[in-house]
Amino acid sequence: MSTIRLKNIKIYAFHGCLVEEGKIGSDYLVNLTVKADLTKAAISDNLSDTVDYVHLQKIVKKEMGVRSKLLEHVGQRIIDSIFKEILLVHQVKVTVAKVNPPIGGDVAEVSVTMRSSR
Repeated sequence: MSTIRLKNIKIYAFHGCLVEEGKIGSDYLVNLTVKADLTKAAISDNLSDTVDYVHLQKIVKKEMGVRSKLLEHVGQRIIDSIFKEILLVHQVKVTVAKVNPPIGGDVAEVSVTMRSSR
């Protein structure tokens, strides 16, 4: 099993339980790791035989664009979409982090990490 990682995908989105978060928005960082058998791609050198990281980034961007109250909900949607759209992927790990969260303190970020396997 091989690993593909996308590190610190920066996205501005509108997630959160507070009404203000839906209006003002916030910066988010998404880290994504997928596992797949990339043996065929290593031999063929064909994009169609691997997991296209551009496709992964588009899935993250699309799901981050749909407002949710909870980071857990966004994370699960990202996982579900990857499994639905990219059959080669066997495992997904995603971390969604809200930068400078409005929680009344000096906190750099809050994050949720979720993992799933087929």
